[in-house]
Amino acid sequence: MTKTVILAIDGVFDTGLAAFQDTLATASELAEPNEGASFSATVLSVRRGVRTAHGLTIPTKRALSSSKPDLVLVPALGAKTDEALTRALRNPDIDGAKNLLRTWHAQGATIAAACTGTFVLAETGLLDGKSATTSWWLASFFRSRYPQVALENDRTLVRTERLVTAGAVLAHFDLALWFIRQHSPSLAAVTARYLMLDPRSPQATYAIPDHVRHADEAVHAFESWARANLENGFSLEDAARFVGVSARTLSRKIHAVLGRSPLAYHQDLRVERASYLLSTTQLSVDEIAVQTGYVNAATLRTLLRRKTGRTASELRRINELKASD
Repeated sequence: MTKTVILAIDGVFDTGLAAFQDTLATASELAEPNEGASFSATVLSVRRGVRTAHGLTIPTKRALSSSKPDLVLVPALGAKTDEALTRALRNPDIDGAKNLLRTWHAQGATIAAACTGTFVLAETGLLDGKSATTSWWLASFFRSRYPQVALENDRTLVRTERLVTAGAVLAHFDLALWFIRQHSPSLAAVTARYLMLDPRSPQATYAIPDHVRHADEAVHAFESWARANLENGFSLEDAARFVGVSARTLSRKIHAVLGRSPLAYHQDLRVERASYLLSTTQLSVDEIAVQTGYVNAATLRTLLRRKTGRTASELRRINELKASD
């Protein structure tokens, strides 16, 4: 039987902790008797007992480096902004957690983390030189804090060697299903159906460009220019002139902070605007294409499908359903 532990830290995000535990418990109950599957997880902490972000006291066992688990989950911390997360990472228990994670990984354990828990894992240095994902709105902060990690924040789940990272909050479910799937793909599928967990689109589908946190002044200036020029063709030279830097410098800054090219981010803003117009107005797709700088509706339809996981008709239907409520 696989020995699974959850390493909880004071201020752990209630939903993340419960999502992982409930998914494993459901799988254990649904497993056939002859499968001998048990996916229960023991909750450990650096000290005995932790309090969740909502103030609930969770009884835990004290984690020992000699416990040698097979899988360790680091759930999210109850922090939503880079400022709050910075404070949370100063918690003295973080140092103890880092030491445990390094030791367990050296002993052969797989370390998994979701949402803001990925920051705790990144603090260990184990992700340096490897790919990872995190909460989409904290991607810029993650890149600035851990430049040695190859962040792929468009993805919901990233696995590399014995390290697994998952995106924002509900990706705790994806992480639990991934673990169950390693033992039984059919049981993972049944568990997902019982919990009404549909296969999720890439994390990029849920990202809102306007909510991606970044502090770089040049990036802020570029975003202002981009939003004012959604109807116009993209020009890196014009954008750089507005920001007051060279085109090369602007490209480097945008990629460092946002993980994509200026053109790709401009395109994201256009798709965001088009999605909003489709779900809140009766403008035709052709009219919306013109307002968002596309020569024809076909190009816009393709991008909408790729970026949002929905067709233009499906996005329009959202508006119609809201109107009928």
